[in-house]
Amino acid sequence: MKKNYYKEIVKHLQEHQLSYFFVLILFLMGLIFGAVIVVTMHFTQQQDLLFYLNQYFSRIDDGLIMVNHELFKSVLLSHVQYLLIFLLLGLSIIGLPFIWIIIFVKGTFIGFSVGFFVNQYGFKGLLFISSAILPQNLIIIPIYLLAGSLAMIFSIQLLKKLSGKRFVRFTFEPVAQYLLTFVLLFAFCLVASLIEGYITSYVIEYATQLIT
Repeated sequence: MKKNYYKEIVKHLQEHQLSYFFVLILFLMGLIFGAVIVVTMHFTQQQDLLFYLNQYFSRIDDGLIMVNHELFKSVLLSHVQYLLIFLLLGLSIIGLPFIWIIIFVKGTFIGFSVGFFVNQYGFKGLLFISSAILPQNLIIIPIYLLAGSLAMIFSIQLLKKLSGKRFVRFTFEPVAQYLLTFVLLFAFCLVASLIEGYITSYVIEYATQLIT
């Protein structure tokens, strides 16, 4: 049984490798675009953003940021909402452009965040990103890329069936596999949220001292 599952996964990756590659490239383009935005920002815009960022760090020093369980619930809710959006977009025939936009914007946000910290704080900013932001994103980013790819693939397959001249009998098995895969992604999001809520929150308190 395990061998059959392994073969199915390998077959799926071989058949849809271009889709996964496209989503990865789209995300990388977002990263680059986010970094470019940092470079092209006006000095006053950078200073305004830096001011709000320093206020946030001050709140961390004063212990005014959400406690662990509140942060965990907030982060988990955010991730679940993103995955639900991907899930629903994949079930629609008009979801493709929205999937692409979400992936690109997500890459842009991360690229901007990393670029801004490095641009403003140099090597200390890079250390802060590596210790406070990178750990949970090592799980979250692949989850979003996988969710976006699966939603795109399912949406394309659905579009092909509906636009085909021959009548295609509906089967629930592909939908069940699609939903089951997203259930697994939700489980991984839970792990990432636990890391961000109960581990990274402590790390941020110490990492903040590097740049304040």
